[in-house]
Formats: sequence, structure tokens, C-alpha cells
Amino acid sequence: MRNPRPPKKSESLEIRIPHEAKQAFMARCQRDGRSASEALRSYIDREIAGPAPKRGRLIVGALIAAAVGAVALPSLARQPATDAAAELLRRAAFAQLDANHDGVLTLDEYRR
Repeated sequence: MRNPRPPKKSESLEIRIPHEAKQAFMARCQRDGRSASEALRSYIDREIAGPAPKRGRLIVGALIAAAVGAVALPSLARQPATDAAAELLRRAAFAQLDANHDGVLTLDEYRR
């Protein structure tokens, strides 16, 4: 018996977003090697599936707490002040996570 075909993708969804957001999204999809439709279908499938299991949320929470603690409380997280290289690495890691560069790390920024 042949495998049944997956359902046709015949429905469409129109959304309105700022031009800059669309350009950034399309660039991200291209970097990831997938189409915008594929990325959006994947997101919709995850939303339909519901929230992540609690264990995953605990791990994410712990990682966020560790990242925020390492940045927000450097006196507890860093080596002696002479370790300039470690300080630069911490700052670079935070800057990479802080997408809008407002000095605050949100859950959405961390998930990216």
C-alpha cells in the first residue's frame, strides 16, 4: 500500500507587518535555508501543539536566570577585575542576546 499524500497546502493567510520586519524575517529565513512559508507553518504547528512541557520551561528559566545573573550581578559572577578577557566575553554574550540593545534581556530575546 502506498503512503498517503500529505494534505495540500491550499489555504493562505495574509498578515500586515512593517517593511523592516518583513525584510529581517526574509533574511533570517534565507540564512536558515528555509522558505518564509515553511518558517511560518512551523511556528503555527508549535502554537497549535500548545505550551512546552514544564520540564523544558524549568530548563529555559534556569538558563535565563544564569544569563541574567552573570550580566546583572557581575560582582558575583566574575573573576578578579584583572580578568579583562572574561569580562569582554560576558559582555559580548549579553550583547548578542540583547537584540534591541536596551540593556534588558527579555524571554523572547533569549529564545532567539
